[in-house]
Amino acid sequence: MTASITEPQPGDAVETVKRVIGEIDRHEPKLQAVVERLEVTALAEARRCDELAATGTRAGLLHGLPIVIKDIIDVSGQPTRSGSLTRANNPACEHDAPVVAALRGAGAIPVAKTNTVEFAIGGWGTNETVGTPCNPWDLNTHRVPGGSSSGTGVLVGGGVVPGGLGTDTGGSVRIPAALCGCVGLKTSIGLVSRAGVTPLSDTLDTIGPLAHSVELAARMLAVMQGADPADPATLGRPGQCPLEGLQRGASGMRLARIKADQMPHLSGEMAAAFDHALDQLREAGATITDIEMPMPLDEYQALSGAISAAEAYATYAELADDPTSPLAKPNRQRILSGKKITAAELIRIRRERDRAIADFEAVIDRADAIVLPTVPYAAIPVADVDERLMHMSSHTRFGNYLALAGLAVPMGLTASGLPASLQIVVRRFDDPLALRIGAAFEKVRGPFAPPNLG
Repeated sequence: MTASITEPQPGDAVETVKRVIGEIDRHEPKLQAVVERLEVTALAEARRCDELAATGTRAGLLHGLPIVIKDIIDVSGQPTRSGSLTRANNPACEHDAPVVAALRGAGAIPVAKTNTVEFAIGGWGTNETVGTPCNPWDLNTHRVPGGSSSGTGVLVGGGVVPGGLGTDTGGSVRIPAALCGCVGLKTSIGLVSRAGVTPLSDTLDTIGPLAHSVELAARMLAVMQGADPADPATLGRPGQCPLEGLQRGASGMRLARIKADQMPHLSGEMAAAFDHALDQLREAGATITDIEMPMPLDEYQALSGAISAAEAYATYAELADDPTSPLAKPNRQRILSGKKITAAELIRIRRERDRAIADFEAVIDRADAIVLPTVPYAAIPVADVDERLMHMSSHTRFGNYLALAGLAVPMGLTASGLPASLQIVVRRFDDPLALRIGAAFEKVRGPFAPPNLG
């Protein structure tokens, strides 16, 4: 049986929440995606939604919608453990992170906190100490779910919940969305407050929704975005409603595809799925041209990684330097790599980033968006992962480095029966445009059903 991803109708929020919690309980022994159930508060909020509906009132744009929250984001009454044994004894948070408060205020109902890569450092989705969730598309072989928003990707992509929250520093919303078969939006930095979120890189961190459809991702963004004095990056930033023009289609859109020789890790089956998606975009009225990035994607990836490693070390140096701390070995090594980056070198990298952003603007001048596969290949078995390799973020990190927004949308399934994903990358604060193109693509692609979880 495939789990339902239908959204609640007015008056049935309690039944919807009970059904979703039941699905979590039924599938969690296989998926290992949840770190904390929020059943008591979820049912109380659902009852409030139904009471409002009985008076002809809705709680907001997300009335009665069950969602899950990545466990690096604060939820009132719950500890934020950030996927790390170093925070196993953290006290409960006194307040929701602003993004969670905004979603609740619009009627969304958090039903669980979800597993994550330790401190959100890693694109495979693996967590050696707390456990790695199972990709819902293959319950016989333990495949990577993508990271670092692994648990949210698994539950949304598996059809257990309609939507949830992730964070993206180098692909951590888009990669699990791609590997688990759902929509994931890496928002523009400065669009959504990051207060109340465990930091990784102040320069690159963003929060984004994962959802069963582009339309739901747009509704979630409409609620999430806005200025917050607790995150100065959001002050004075534009916030166009992402629902306006969402269904205007892609006719006349100028889309630039990155040349294949700039994607050296791209598999044949992912390339074939991408070619089919390009044909569908043409069917939707878009024109496709080739683009050559000013630098190889791997070079953007390395520079982005240097920034995040240096800033991660600034935050977690005490844990990484202490050999007795229970940090997972791969993450300790990633954090310690930032120790080698001097202040002078970091300043130089940031200056190079400013120039790279300007160079990129010149290249993309005649295009509305860039399109490419979100990940170079489909989910591999966890047993085959080499933590030293960063291939899974090779198509996403350039977006963080260049301060862009990016949307991952399922293209369909590869020849091996695993999700393939289209990435639509747009200029900073053009998030609504990425969603508009994504909605047009969904229309020509047709339905994409979640996997049968049994």
